[in-house]
Amino acid sequence: MYFIGIYSTLGEPFSLSFFIAAIVPIAIIQLWAIIYLIDPYKYEKSYYLFFGIYGVVNTYVYFLAIQKFLYFHMGATGKVPFIIGVILFVALLVGINWMNWKALYSGTYHKLQQKNNIPVSWIAISGLGYMLAQIILSFFHEQSAVYTLLIICISLLSLMTAFFSVNIHKYFFIRKNMDLVKKVYPEFGLQKSERNLNEKKRKKKRKSR
Repeated sequence: MYFIGIYSTLGEPFSLSFFIAAIVPIAIIQLWAIIYLIDPYKYEKSYYLFFGIYGVVNTYVYFLAIQKFLYFHMGATGKVPFIIGVILFVALLVGINWMNWKALYSGTYHKLQQKNNIPVSWIAISGLGYMLAQIILSFFHEQSAVYTLLIICISLLSLMTAFFSVNIHKYFFIRKNMDLVKKVYPEFGLQKSERNLNEKKRKKKRKSR
């Protein structure tokens, strides 16, 4: 997913400022990801924080890709397109996280798990609004079907990566409610060897019954 945003910033005409702005946060989060390759079980809790920030970084890189298309390929000038882009970027992340919070504490997710028929189309409002706003913004500049299509595609990807950011809230929820998490998932945060040991104990208990 990084490749799509990086490839856009590397494309001609090359801009060092756009490339550096994209590659620095990507390099940092890639270094962070190493600990989950080394010991994913031990750092299971912090993985939710990592994945949430990973979503923010990806959305940010896509924001940079859209800005490059606007300025380098569609003739945008001045600070206004950039300022509008920043506002849309922040609004997308805040909107999706707010709707996730509302859906969580209003019982919407629980109702979905119970397979009740309830309207959930409102959850996509912030995402669709972001995509439409980017499309409208592109029409204020030199119209190019190719780059307008690219902006639409990257905006769609941004909806998915922005949704990943809700894991930040999940991380803090887990930290505050570890006792509840342990009741549902006793192996949470344990080493693989400890999980295997617990699994063997459960199997022995079932056999003894």
